[in-house]
Amino acid sequence: MRNTRNLILVAMFAALTAIGAFIKVPIPYVPFTLQYLFCALAGIILGSKLGAASQIVYVIIGLAGVPVFTEGGGLNYIFKPTFGYLIGFIVAAYVIGKIRENVKEVTFIKTILTLFAGLFFIYLFGVIYLYISYNLYLGKNVSFSFALYYGVVICIAGDLVLTVITAYISVKLVPVLRKCRYIV
Repeated sequence: MRNTRNLILVAMFAALTAIGAFIKVPIPYVPFTLQYLFCALAGIILGSKLGAASQIVYVIIGLAGVPVFTEGGGLNYIFKPTFGYLIGFIVAAYVIGKIRENVKEVTFIKTILTLFAGLFFIYLFGVIYLYISYNLYLGKNVSFSFALYYGVVICIAGDLVLTVITAYISVKLVPVLRKCRYIV
């Protein structure tokens, strides 16, 4: 029963992340989406292993050709400058889940800090991949400050708002899920 529930939850968060890819604000180079919201909730609710698994399933489905990413899907997506953010989602869900698993009392501030840790990894992988992709694969000579500006500065305000929203949802949801013994 528990394994079936886990499979359903992993699939559900993979699907929610895919839906989040289509709710987007087009900005140059890196579009703002709701993927981070569902990635972060996957880590908070499912924990480290299942949260990361949901994001791995999402990425595998997209690489298999299902158009679940912001700009489609397929194996060629690894050559897109924004693919690093997808790698970051996997790491972020794991980090967020691992921290939440070790926190006895979920508070708004603790959750914000937990989400910042996950967001750090999304941006870390995203910006590095953006920089390498433009310079090595696309043959465009861009500076690291270009990647940092378009990969973080342009996007960070929306992600900070999503961080606050996710923290608020988490503070309300985690105690209920713990009481029902859905999460530890």
